[in-house]
Amino acid sequence: MEPVIIVLIILVVLVFIALIKTIQVIPQASAAIVERFGRYTRTLNAGLNIVVPFIDTIRNRIDLREQVVPFPPQPVITQDNLVVNIDTVIYYQVTDARAATYEVASYIQAIEQLTVTTLRNIIGGMDLERTLTSREEINAALRGVLDEATGKWGIRVNRVELKAIEPPTSIQDSMEKQMRADRDKRAAILQAEGVRQSEILRAEGEKQSQILRAEGEAKAAALRAEGEAQAVRTVFEAIHAGDPDQKLLSYQYLQMLPKIAEGDANKLWIVPSEIGDALKGLSGAMGNFGGLGGGNGGASGGGVPAQERREKPSID
Repeated sequence: MEPVIIVLIILVVLVFIALIKTIQVIPQASAAIVERFGRYTRTLNAGLNIVVPFIDTIRNRIDLREQVVPFPPQPVITQDNLVVNIDTVIYYQVTDARAATYEVASYIQAIEQLTVTTLRNIIGGMDLERTLTSREEINAALRGVLDEATGKWGIRVNRVELKAIEPPTSIQDSMEKQMRADRDKRAAILQAEGVRQSEILRAEGEKQSQILRAEGEAKAAALRAEGEAQAVRTVFEAIHAGDPDQKLLSYQYLQMLPKIAEGDANKLWIVPSEIGDALKGLSGAMGNFGGLGGGNGGASGGGVPAQERREKPSID
């Protein structure tokens, strides 16, 4: 009985192992390569799959999701003979599991070496300044070359990014000094432009202010002259409307004499001839009104002009 039991146990174990090898569960976004006696048979997709145990074998399991692979810095020589270190990042995806397994031994290593050689060819035709400012151009050129070369490997390169471009330390110092000088130059130019604009605006403001002030003074003078002319016309019209005689005019002239003599600085003042004539007329009128003699009136009337021109006594 014991040998039979042992054989049964061995058979159960073999059946269990066969079941395990027969049923293959492939995760989502994955694929498996099946070989039969060392030859490719088929590709297992995601889900439950049945294979022939001990005859079919799983050669490789491949992740079909997009992969991100960073490559270490690579020294590259630019057109102006400067060595720069460039870090790259590749975003790729396996589209054909069979080609990725049989067309290339290691597609990761192949992509890396292809990226390095392509990068050196592209950077070799650019100077340092263009290399630092043309990342999009370099990325597009890299992606085009890699996508064309890896297509037969069952690989699709989605994106290529330059993570860092590091020039030599001496070049970095020179670039920093140049950038600092450029910033100082731009700051000085902006400051000079600001001062110039401020002076222009100030001059324009002063010019406008002077123009407005002159216009205001001209208008004020015109209004003042117009007012004085209106006053003269009003007085003239009032005088003519009142029809004054020689006596009233003589009296008005006499009232103006104290105003002419006003002021402490007036040492000498001259009576106009019109006032003399007015005094003659007023004297004659008063002589006639008072019944005085003609000789006295004539003496007084004739003596006024002689006494009009006299020096005003100074007031200390």
